[in-house]
Amino acid sequence: MASNPPAPAAPFVPSTEPFGFAGPRPDEGPFEEWNPTEDSVAPVRGRHRVAKQRGGGLARSSTVLGVGVIAAVGAGGMASANTGKPPVSISMPDIGSVSHVFGGSSQAPKGSATALSSVGVTTQDTRQGARDAGEALRDRIMAQAESQQVQIDSKAQSVTEAALAKQVDEAAAKAEKDAAAKAQAAKDKAEAAAKKKAEAARLAELAKQYKLPVASYTITGTFGQPGSMWSSGYHTGLDFAAPTGTLIKAVHGGTVKEAGWAGAYGYRTIITLDDGTELWYCHQSSISVSVGQKVGTGDVIGRVGATGNVTGPHLHLEVHPGGQAEAIDPMTWLRGKGLNP
Repeated sequence: MASNPPAPAAPFVPSTEPFGFAGPRPDEGPFEEWNPTEDSVAPVRGRHRVAKQRGGGLARSSTVLGVGVIAAVGAGGMASANTGKPPVSISMPDIGSVSHVFGGSSQAPKGSATALSSVGVTTQDTRQGARDAGEALRDRIMAQAESQQVQIDSKAQSVTEAALAKQVDEAAAKAEKDAAAKAQAAKDKAEAAAKKKAEAARLAELAKQYKLPVASYTITGTFGQPGSMWSSGYHTGLDFAAPTGTLIKAVHGGTVKEAGWAGAYGYRTIITLDDGTELWYCHQSSISVSVGQKVGTGDVIGRVGATGNVTGPHLHLEVHPGGQAEAIDPMTWLRGKGLNP
């Protein structure tokens, strides 16, 4: 039986395969990559036989080659589809040469190096993987941006709603405060009107009990006027100017305390009211009552004159609360009784 002559020894080149082979073992001797050619392989005659490689290197290389192809294809596909990184180039013996050794075509092309990561993977597949990875990354970025935008919009809406709620609360509080103020003002106004009405009614009732001393008159002097003609330095009463002989009537009922001459006051009549207030009627031309006499409101007590320290006929009226020496303003006192001189 004929056999093929052994192949010549190839120059030693260390392998760069990362899968399962880190270098030649001591028992294998120097390992060299073998690429058969037409010159080194004789035509096959008779039954096909494969030359046994020295030290079993071909068998081991075939195993390593298969594992490397599977791992490289898987790694290349993962890198292309998931990471988008360029595939790792791994050199391997030409497939045609190996198939020739195992009984393939007699035409054995010269050796070539092919990246394992590109075995079974086309350029379109690589581009499609990179495009899919890019689209997935873009989708994740867009989803994250959309989520962040939703959070921002939600926060802005919450702030806006809080501001609107605050404005509504403030507006409601202001409206309530204004309504309360208006209600209080209306209440105060009503109370003031009621008090005014009650006071008017009281004064009207008092006016029935009090009467102005002279029916026809002119006010010629008021309380507090300064002047040297008065011993106190100011006017202490209210002057009702009227012709001599004009009737003088009691402002209110009381008891005659004094009736007669009083120096600068001329003829004067003093009537004490029930509350102790004294009313002085001065400068009379005549007196119509006597001491101790009871008089009522509107009773005639004398006539207007020009006696005492005067510049013309008039009635000088003074008011002394509680019979005290100090006089008060007769105008204010008369108005407090419902009269308006």
